[in-house]
Amino acid sequence: MSLDSKKIPRFRLYREIERGEFFVVFGDTAQGGVDKNFTQFASKTKLDIPLVMSMRGVAAEATPYIHQALEWIYDKTGVKPVFAFETNNGGSSEMYRLMQMNNGKYELYRGYKANSRERSDKLGWDTNESSRAKMLGEWKIAFDNQQIKLYDDETIEHHQTFITNTRGRPEADANTHDDGVMSCAGVNQLLRTENPTIETDSSAIVDSGISSFIY
Repeated sequence: MSLDSKKIPRFRLYREIERGEFFVVFGDTAQGGVDKNFTQFASKTKLDIPLVMSMRGVAAEATPYIHQALEWIYDKTGVKPVFAFETNNGGSSEMYRLMQMNNGKYELYRGYKANSRERSDKLGWDTNESSRAKMLGEWKIAFDNQQIKLYDDETIEHHQTFITNTRGRPEADANTHDDGVMSCAGVNQLLRTENPTIETDSSAIVDSGISSFIY
């Protein structure tokens, strides 16, 4: 697969992907209309987002492209990326669809049980009022301190029109979109918790020890 943006305009690639890089990937889902399915492909190795996917339609239409991109990343890096859709707007069912499509080239994110460090059985990222406040608050710190390098103009434009309304709730300004912000906030959560795994000959899973972004 090639991610040539001229051939596949849904993708925007800003640098070469290197062998050994570890990626976490987050997809902000859409219900169609003017909203977009917005997916950020973040390198935990280099702390940047060199690949972005942006496309209109529903989550089900985005899934085949994301599946191909995840496999492409694995073929480039030799390291399984970790992916999460937010579970709203059809993301939950699409996570299970990806589980069926997966040929072992990527991992699917499972959240944590309440008040626990134990993984849940549920696939995907649950965006609710509590998790939304947490992810946006932590992303604001990372964004303001330029902890993650952004290249994508559309993503940056969404940040420029993201405001706090009169009720104190962060959201997109009138007639603008927040997809680029929410997808960055989501991928930032994965950067904080996910690490690459290596399968040994005995099939044991070991952590590679990359934890530079966890704080």
